[in-house]
Amino acid sequence: LTQAALERYGLPTELSAQERDAGRIPEAHKVIKHLARAEWKLTKRGFGPWARIYRPATGSERACVQLCIPSWNALDTRFWGEAAQLPPAELARVLGVYASRVMTPRGSTAVTGLELMTALHPPTHAVRDEETGTLRQADTKTPGSLGTDPVDCAPCEAPDGHPVLNALDLPRFHVRGPAEKLFEEAYDWARPMTDAECTLRHLVGIDVNMAFAAGANGLNVGLGEPTRVTNPAFDPKLPGSWLVDLSHVDLSRVKAGKEWVDLDGSLLPSPFTPKGDHPEGPAWYATPTVAYAQELGYDVTPTEAYVRYDNGRYLDGWYQRLRDAYLATMADLGVTADLPPEDFLTAMDGYKDHDPELGIVITAIKATVKGGLGKLRERPRGEGWRPGERWRALERPTWRPDIRAAVISRTRINLHRKIVKHAAFTSQYPIAVLSDCVVYAADGPSPLDFLPYRDGKPLPGGFKLGINPGLVKHEGTQTVLWGEGVREQFDAPQLNFARFIKDGTVTDADNGE
Repeated sequence: LTQAALERYGLPTELSAQERDAGRIPEAHKVIKHLARAEWKLTKRGFGPWARIYRPATGSERACVQLCIPSWNALDTRFWGEAAQLPPAELARVLGVYASRVMTPRGSTAVTGLELMTALHPPTHAVRDEETGTLRQADTKTPGSLGTDPVDCAPCEAPDGHPVLNALDLPRFHVRGPAEKLFEEAYDWARPMTDAECTLRHLVGIDVNMAFAAGANGLNVGLGEPTRVTNPAFDPKLPGSWLVDLSHVDLSRVKAGKEWVDLDGSLLPSPFTPKGDHPEGPAWYATPTVAYAQELGYDVTPTEAYVRYDNGRYLDGWYQRLRDAYLATMADLGVTADLPPEDFLTAMDGYKDHDPELGIVITAIKATVKGGLGKLRERPRGEGWRPGERWRALERPTWRPDIRAAVISRTRINLHRKIVKHAAFTSQYPIAVLSDCVVYAADGPSPLDFLPYRDGKPLPGGFKLGINPGLVKHEGTQTVLWGEGVREQFDAPQLNFARFIKDGTVTDADNGE
């Protein structure tokens, strides 16, 4: 609804401060009364920036209208860019492409990402009543879905303030460590440059396309409640959280495939911690992280675990839908999956400028991936949860921090595996890693100046340039002098270059993050 349409239907063109805080107009508003008289209903979210208006289904017939109201801040600039400022026809095109390739947006990109999971695996299904011949809702959940009822997470998977922690009777202000809490997060790691790296001219960043979507592809995740087991034998196919000591894993000698290789472990981030620090003792890990320790050639002996025997590849369809939306839109922008490395880098240079509206769609698709996964462990807004406060997210079956942890674990492990392959083959090590971006020192400004392509073919199991999820693109290039300069300027020898490699802008606020 444009501002002109809002005026036409008797709605405010902008929300008041009170209405913005509530996220909706009051239920006493005349428009809501008109809808009720016409036998239309609103969802529990009411009439807000993403109002959903419907009539209860009668048989196979459904009636529903999904509204997007840009002047009520429906389109967050972080995820939709300048979409709210577009003329109506152009905005309709942006939302229409997104709706046809992803789904009709139900709210923010994060909300839509979560809704897409449920739409692809509905918790209920219809069965035919043998006595009456009519359709009714099945008594059991749909196989492969999360069901209709929320399940409690394991204590180690619970964020601080979660009600499940009350039973542990922890001391006030107690800070849980790795042996009490699952810390599966994306990388934020950097190290000082070596003398040899300082003689090179450039710092080149590469970024993994749709990294978290790729991490979800083919991943076996829990569908039901966790079961606690003690001294279990580790099963890499069983989703769960495992308490295990991985401090004995030595990155100086690891298996890469079937061969043992010697590396400079001091120049590598640990695959087991978000900050890249070497683990100091027992800690909780998701299944992909423990499986990777085995893959590197080391024994693992968990002392405790919370496993989920009801499991499946819940996110496969979600990944495929978002992958196809991403690839189709990138192809419209002139970037296809069959381009040689040099042509791919050329096509990616300013690709959003070819069609800024489709560039907005690409940004929204990426935000749908990250936001949807983030919603799996949504926290209360504001300063945090307090005892007695209602935590509404816990009331839905899609509040699943274990699934989020497994995806992040696998994404981080996928990246580390490529880093190890690259190091074993080239003796080149990353200087910084932030989430899905990796920075290397190189003689030239292009990724092709350090990626080991031979006759147009990449290193098997290493980094490969391309647009498919899991492949990499050029994130940005700065000079080594720039890198040394900003580290000296901010007195931060381990300032994470990956955070600033795109445009080279560093501020005091950035340094403090």
